[in-house]
Amino acid sequence: MESMGKKKPRPRRSFTPEFKAEIVELCRRGDRSVGQVSKDFDLTETTVRDWVKQAEIDAGERNGLTSDERDELARLRRENRRLREDVDILRRATAFFASMPK
Repeated sequence: MESMGKKKPRPRRSFTPEFKAEIVELCRRGDRSVGQVSKDFDLTETTVRDWVKQAEIDAGERNGLTSDERDELARLRRENRRLREDVDILRRATAFFASMPK
């Protein structure tokens, strides 16, 4: 009863930039629809549409963050989070040592 209508989530897959570029090129040619390309390569339509959209942004055909800008933004956010943690640790250490008897 528990498994009725519920699919097991498929493990997360990663794809090379070359593979993504091939899929985008197949969609851009217009021989097959995005839906057909996604079925042929066992991908979700959403994923293929996202790849096509990102390729258009990277090519300057559409507004948005390029792949390089997205990578930089993610790197800066990680760095910012790490620095905030460092500041928090230093703040706690300062409070600890300031409260110690002299």
